[in-house]
Amino acid sequence: MSHPLFIYFLISLSLYSSCTAHRHTFTVKEVPYKKLCSTKKILTVNGRFPGQTLKVYKGDTIYVNVRNRASENITMHWHGVEQPRNPWSDGPEYITQCPIRPGSDFIYEVIFSTEETTVWWHAHSSWTRATVHGLIFVYPRPPKSLPFPKSDHEVPLIFGEWWKKDVREVVELFMRTGGDPNVSDALTINGHPGFLYPCSKSDTFELMVEKSKTYRIRMVNAALNLILFFAIAKHNLTVVAADGHYTKPINATYITISPGQTLDLLLHADQNPKSTYYMAARAYHSNPNINFNNSTTIGILRYTSSTSSSSKRYPNLPYYNDTSAAFRFFTSMKCLYSGQVPVKISRRIISTVSINNLMCPNNSCEGPNGSRLAASMNNISFVTPSHVDILKAYYYHIRGVYGTRFPEFPPLVFNFTADDQPLFLQTPRFATEVKILKFGESVEIVLQGTSLVGGGIDHPMHLHGFSFYEVGVGFGNYNVTEDPSNYNLKDPPYINTATVPRNGWVAIRFIADNPGVWFMHCHFDRHLTWGMKVVFIVMNGRGLNQQILPPPPNLPPCY
Repeated sequence: MSHPLFIYFLISLSLYSSCTAHRHTFTVKEVPYKKLCSTKKILTVNGRFPGQTLKVYKGDTIYVNVRNRASENITMHWHGVEQPRNPWSDGPEYITQCPIRPGSDFIYEVIFSTEETTVWWHAHSSWTRATVHGLIFVYPRPPKSLPFPKSDHEVPLIFGEWWKKDVREVVELFMRTGGDPNVSDALTINGHPGFLYPCSKSDTFELMVEKSKTYRIRMVNAALNLILFFAIAKHNLTVVAADGHYTKPINATYITISPGQTLDLLLHADQNPKSTYYMAARAYHSNPNINFNNSTTIGILRYTSSTSSSSKRYPNLPYYNDTSAAFRFFTSMKCLYSGQVPVKISRRIISTVSINNLMCPNNSCEGPNGSRLAASMNNISFVTPSHVDILKAYYYHIRGVYGTRFPEFPPLVFNFTADDQPLFLQTPRFATEVKILKFGESVEIVLQGTSLVGGGIDHPMHLHGFSFYEVGVGFGNYNVTEDPSNYNLKDPPYINTATVPRNGWVAIRFIADNPGVWFMHCHFDRHLTWGMKVVFIVMNGRGLNQQILPPPPNLPPCY
């Protein structure tokens, strides 16, 4: 018979192991990197591009000390991590915190809860996330097992964009001139452009696989401004998770992935090992009137048993503007579990998402017809505060930082997707307006794309602090009396980034049970910069576990 003290020791040890806080240090610094025949300094975490992969179990809490040793401000966001009651560590600059200034540190408390698969981290100030990003592998806490066959190996796969110029110069130029930003010079896979680009033959990602083994690819699209198609020659991919949550398995010959989205894919190494197989990613872009990077990044898949190969296999990707292919993939995703969608809603918000413009004196800007480009939600181009963040203003009742009049319905009702639009519709109102939600409300948000300024484009919309059910998606104008009858209320995907189709709409639902200040924005960084964003403030509930946690003692100061 075991001694009671020994049993108590084992229980204590088990509790200690399950509650141990994991600590990491992120030192942000500039490091020279050579790509595309030239060298430039880029912002990195711990000198690495892409950044390191964090590994956690479901329900863990980790502490990440971000040490800013660069020459510009920085914040860090834990994309897809819901951070229950803890908006203080969510990260968007001047939304939930003031920036970490050069020479300063801030310790983020990252609280994992419902996340089960792959999420990611990235910088969230200006365009610093171009090179400051990395994956987070979440594992089920034992003894719970995976709902799909266990893989033999795991492979991180990060898509990105590379500019020859300093990204700060790219931002400064388009903000000053009012035009579109210069497109990137290359796409990358795990930081490698691939041999199709100049000086990049040796800068090509290679994946070595063993015949008959299964590989779990944990993938994120970290590109700033591009939705991507991806495929591997002769190899089918099985999608098993999206945005940190399990999906019903989908067999796919290609995938579509928007900026901000994560996917978990199973790759079965079941082809002739004597051949070389290429993987490729290139843009999906629905509006040819808008300039974009139409190049292709290539990686290589080789079998370990292959010595040399003269047989090279290339993948077939959909054409760059194949909207049917893009949304056929998006709409094929279903949540693994059924019956969890809010059926009755207590709050419906309908918001346009639009590109706008402003007339410049003497048509002196570089947008259409000499105008300055902007973006909006419900005709409000969001103005981010510059001296104090919205969370601090809300928590400490600081007046004059934001208003609470973000409309629940488009203030201007028109044919949102018409070919020709009156010019007066193209000018937004500039304001810092938030939307207040009561704790526990069942919320539906319908995001309606418009054809304003250039005919429209897709918008990958990301919500902080929540995952949501994408219950509907369609083309044309949303019909509030007819379209809800076609919703999927059984097993829609449970995600945090939903792509609004060009001149179409998407409907999402969630329960507002996470008190705090939470950002919603387009994950095309140019649209985010122009003002396609809004803030939701979820009020405290009555219970102690329904209220915002107190602020940490080391918050970066505001000036």
